[in-house]
Amino acid sequence: MSVSVSPTPYSTSVESFIGNTPLLPISHSGSRSVKIAAKLEWQQLGGSVKARAAYRIIRDAMNRGELGNGRRLLDATSGNTGIAYASILSRLGLPLTLFVPENASEERKTLFKALGAEVRYTSKYESTEGSQEAARDLADAHPEHYFYADQYSNPSNWKAHYESTADEIWKQTNGQITHFVAGLGTTGTFTGTGRRLKELNPDIQLVALQPDGALHGLEGWKHLESAGAPAIYDYRLADQFLNVRTEDAYQTIRQAAQDEGVMLSPSSAANLFGARQVAAENRDGFVVTVFPDDASKYGTVIKDLF
Repeated sequence: MSVSVSPTPYSTSVESFIGNTPLLPISHSGSRSVKIAAKLEWQQLGGSVKARAAYRIIRDAMNRGELGNGRRLLDATSGNTGIAYASILSRLGLPLTLFVPENASEERKTLFKALGAEVRYTSKYESTEGSQEAARDLADAHPEHYFYADQYSNPSNWKAHYESTADEIWKQTNGQITHFVAGLGTTGTFTGTGRRLKELNPDIQLVALQPDGALHGLEGWKHLESAGAPAIYDYRLADQFLNVRTEDAYQTIRQAAQDEGVMLSPSSAANLFGARQVAAENRDGFVVTVFPDDASKYGTVIKDLF
């Protein structure tokens, strides 16, 4: 993804650490005839898949003249997008304000502070929806001071994956991918990657994962029936939906550590669980998923599992 506006000499160094993540073959796929592989999305600036969307949102806003010249980027986040924003904007020398649910992990709160973001906490009972409302109110009250990125509605979110993630997967699998499996949060990864993969091969099956209920432990994921779908989500894309229990994701964290040699976050483990379910349902194929981040930001959860 090229940048047409270069506000500082650091722009090139930022871009070079976004995308082009490796594809990890899964050795224990649960099927002898179906391959599984996962994109190691934590190997980007900011340590998560959100680097792609955050970079594209920032780049596009700067190209439109909506960010910089005294205007702060403002958004609501449960964690990873905020960390990605902060990592990128700190290198560009631009300010950031985040609205975050107060029950965000201590690891995330420490990272926000270390990276120089201004953080305003909202009620844990209102989840990210409460943070979105608070961010929107502040942006409406002071439009001259803030660019409200609104990751859940911003088309730059899904376009980042349409223009990078999908083509990387296509090349890394030599066009052999048969299924793409991903959880739904902001839905940018699923929507953008899925839309482009369908253009490359309409026969690729897109499998959307979500928690099995409104109350769950898969941070960043949405149960669409209770939380509602983000504006960027395209209901026409998914060929199949699968629900994932938090307990199954946590068990997969243990298994992946022992079998694959990787320490996964709950959402990455949930994606792996879903990919294995798809593999078990098919006689052959090449299933690809994403590992949005690793276990480094989930100290309490990981400690309780081992």
